[in-house]
Amino acid sequence: MHIGELSLATGLSRDTLRFYEKRGLLAARRLANGYRDYPHEAVQWLCYLRSAQALGFTLAEIEAGMPLLQDADTSAASLRAALARKLADIDARIAGLAVLRERLARELAAPADCPVLAAR
Repeated sequence: MHIGELSLATGLSRDTLRFYEKRGLLAARRLANGYRDYPHEAVQWLCYLRSAQALGFTLAEIEAGMPLLQDADTSAASLRAALARKLADIDARIAGLAVLRERLARELAAPADCPVLAAR
């Protein structure tokens, strides 16, 4: 499958596909004419990659998890563990943001002086 076909099949730009290839997230072989030739499984892989990004995983986290996807026996459990860790990370960030929000709300409720300027 050529890059244009993969782009149409996934809705991703050619630049994005080249970026993923450069990062090692996507593999293509080169034809004699220099064109990239992607396997048909690349469409499914890119759907997974985009879903993982939508769930909050960074490309670095996806790269680190790639070996897990190659072992059918452990990938489901390992992916569930990665999702559980991501959920815990998100919960921690939400808790931190709640604390920050409370501090900002207290500062705004303080007397009319600007709390940031008063701290100088």
